[in-house]
Amino acid sequence: MTRYLMGIDNGGTSTKVAIYDLTGIEVEKCTIYTKVLTPYKYWTERDMEELKRVNFSAIREVLVKSNVDPKDIIGISVTGHGNGLYLIGENGVIVRNGIISTDNRAHDVVEKWLSNEKYETEVRPRTYATIWSSQPASLLRWLDKNEPDIYSKTKYVFMVTDLIRYWLTNEPGFEISNASGTSLFNQDTEDYDERVFTFFGIEKWMNKMPELIASSDKAGEITKEVSEKTGLAQGTPVAGGLMDISASALSTGLTNHNQLSIVTGTWSINQYIDSEISVVKDLFMTTDYPIKGEYLLTEASPTSGSNLTWFVETFLKDHSKLLELTENKDDIYDYCSKLVETIQPWESNLIFYPFIFGSNSGVTNSTAGFIGVTKSTTIAEFINAIYEGVCFAHKAHVKKLLKINENVLNSPIRIAGGITNSEVWLQMFADVFQRPLELVNVKENGALGTSMAAGVMSGAFPDFKTATENMVEISRTIYPNSELAEVYEAKYQLYKKAVTDQTKVWNDIENTQLIKPKKEKVI
Repeated sequence: MTRYLMGIDNGGTSTKVAIYDLTGIEVEKCTIYTKVLTPYKYWTERDMEELKRVNFSAIREVLVKSNVDPKDIIGISVTGHGNGLYLIGENGVIVRNGIISTDNRAHDVVEKWLSNEKYETEVRPRTYATIWSSQPASLLRWLDKNEPDIYSKTKYVFMVTDLIRYWLTNEPGFEISNASGTSLFNQDTEDYDERVFTFFGIEKWMNKMPELIASSDKAGEITKEVSEKTGLAQGTPVAGGLMDISASALSTGLTNHNQLSIVTGTWSINQYIDSEISVVKDLFMTTDYPIKGEYLLTEASPTSGSNLTWFVETFLKDHSKLLELTENKDDIYDYCSKLVETIQPWESNLIFYPFIFGSNSGVTNSTAGFIGVTKSTTIAEFINAIYEGVCFAHKAHVKKLLKINENVLNSPIRIAGGITNSEVWLQMFADVFQRPLELVNVKENGALGTSMAAGVMSGAFPDFKTATENMVEISRTIYPNSELAEVYEAKYQLYKKAVTDQTKVWNDIENTQLIKPKKEKVI
């Protein structure tokens, strides 16, 4: 009998379900996209009823397409975007729309907290992280001010990983790698921290936080109702799961110190593991890693490959000339890479800030944009600037990690995610970083990484390190062109200076209120 693992990954815009054998081979997968709701500026939400339907549909479809006997699936595990907020009331009632990790409605709240000197003495030494606007703390504080009736309606505070697992098992819980990334978790005590809740003014919400569970703990079993709706075998064990950054790191085989993992997608994820941590001002996040005694140090922001998706969807998908050249959406991305191939790095100084979904500029109200456009700027230059801007956003994060650990680039970079579908973009990453890239043979990072938690839970592997040794394969290495080191460093410095100089402009845009003129009365 062949044994299988199922990984479920809920990002900000899609649900992915995949089945793997114990060597990491993907047997089948299903992806279903969900609608992002943006009713107001800075808001990104989703309909949770739709989310539930989509997850059950994707599970059902992948089982049908794979022809795998559900009884041969020995474990299931869930991952999803970190942070955001999903609230459940009594008897599983949905309290309000779910809030995605690209939401920025609470940026004013965060600015006040970070400007309070007590943040550095009372919060960071406990959380080892920097609070940001779509974390539960920020969103709960915003809800208290703007939707005060929500508290009394809520029984459980979840992140998306915990929500999906709750729907599968009817058992509440808050997984530790997720909890450790919320700025509500004390890294020293490995528990929620009441003093941190009090600093944020949300101490009453501690009563709504579920019990903490570990990644590879058995957190429940597939219920009869879920079995009937999905085709999964009733009683199949479900693991605690993982935060997406941990799942992605595992999918690249990140098990050694001084090794950098980069994952590209909606988020620019740049990270390494260490057995020792310290308080570092402005470090994005330090979280628990599922390998015992290890922590994951992460620099991240929503500034990666999804910026190209935005450009294609906004400017290219209805372009009649492109539609003549392409038969489907994926061909348009191939066409973009072919256009970039026509541009030499020294031929264009066009700069793009990849801040469509958020930024890493250090300015909470920063937005995306091109600098250096002229009447002769070509579509190829626009797309090339997007490719470079994403590389530079990743590099800015890695520069911060190097200040903590100067050895993090001593070995080849493990890279995975959407940009690995483009040979041109991969080579650009290698040239910008001037480091070899080890390409991981994986299509769905989150699903593969979290399936390892199911493997450890079920006893298929004794630990996560063994799971990666069995399930992660390095397919090839991309080497940098040393002759391009100088030109890309010059372009990176242009990018950094442009971002710095834009600060006043962003503040002016944020604070300028445009008034609609009154309609003159006709006599």
